[in-house]
Amino acid sequence: MPVHSVSNVVVLPTKRTKSVLITMPDFKKIGAALLPPLFVMFMALLLWQIFASSPNSGLPPPTTVISESSDLILHPFFDNGGTDKGLGLHVLASLKRVALGYALAAIVGIGLGTLVGASQLFMRGLDPLFQILRTVPPLAWLPISLAAFKDGQPSAIFVIFITAIWPIIINTATGIRNIPDDYKNVARVIQLNPIQYFSKIMVPAAAPYIFTGLRIGIGLSWLAIVAAEMLIGGTGIGFFIWDAWNSSHISDIIVALFYVGIVGFVLDRLVSYVGSLVTHGMTVN
Repeated sequence: MPVHSVSNVVVLPTKRTKSVLITMPDFKKIGAALLPPLFVMFMALLLWQIFASSPNSGLPPPTTVISESSDLILHPFFDNGGTDKGLGLHVLASLKRVALGYALAAIVGIGLGTLVGASQLFMRGLDPLFQILRTVPPLAWLPISLAAFKDGQPSAIFVIFITAIWPIIINTATGIRNIPDDYKNVARVIQLNPIQYFSKIMVPAAAPYIFTGLRIGIGLSWLAIVAAEMLIGGTGIGFFIWDAWNSSHISDIIVALFYVGIVGFVLDRLVSYVGSLVTHGMTVN
């Protein structure tokens, strides 16, 4: 029989190359998310243009707003001294007041809300007072604060504080009262001290309620500061709108309103984002 020899085949190792996975953006999802709001915005601008172009309308159309307030739009941070400042600087002045008043409201509101939610005695004593005071309109506090502080700056901060604190107190107290009994029983069984109970049971369980109050509070704060600054003067987005009205600069007012809406939206999203991070990161052990 013939013998067939099989030659050895040597396979040399080849240089391995790293495979790079390039993920392409999903343009369908991006389009589905962007097209509806862009379409609505386009239709709103079109209707505004048609309505404002009528002879009986006193509002300028979008094209006029852009042409008359182009410098205000393109240069938001100019400073010519005094109150002649760009919209960006006015917004920053308003945000500083909001930050101070809102931070104080968050600290005091969470503390009082925890006290009211955890103690039946404090709830019976303080809840009726809170329910009465929270119905007072924010601007009704401005004359009282001006009489107390004798200055517009702390008065505006106080208005922010007194406006934002009520939803924070109420939602915090609701969250504390709605802690499940199972959590409380576990805390008793493992004998948690008050500090451990606060950090491991109370705060994680009430966090969604607390951030709901904080989110409502930031929206009310931004609404209140615009109205308060119309009365106290100086700098701020509210003062800018009132000053533009006295100067009959309607286009500037419309641009400022867009600033107010965009900043308010960003503040709401920011608090919501922080709240989602905190609540998802907390677990009740």
